[in-house]
Amino acid sequence: MTSPGPTDSDAATTVTVHRSPRYFSFMIVGAALGAILALVFTVTFPENEDFDRSQVFGFLLLAGVALGVALGSLVALILDRLFRRTTAQAVSDRLSTTENTEKTE
Repeated sequence: MTSPGPTDSDAATTVTVHRSPRYFSFMIVGAALGAILALVFTVTFPENEDFDRSQVFGFLLLAGVALGVALGSLVALILDRLFRRTTAQAVSDRLSTTENTEKTE
């Protein structure tokens, strides 16, 4: 059995590569930090007459998570813009797969 020779689709091409942050990870970290800050603010400030601590924590948790996700996304976008300046050229080879069309008996 002989393997097929290189074709035009197997040719090497030059591509541009740059590092990019994982946005979802930054959003999760921002949400976690917002939740921790909501807990800290709930415990450190004096109790309110109109709302008990669980209600205050719920309000602060909602706002803290939303702001944390927004700030985490903003940090990821800024880092992406900074990393975009440091691009590199790389050579990419396309790998092809061959199917075995012979019948085995």
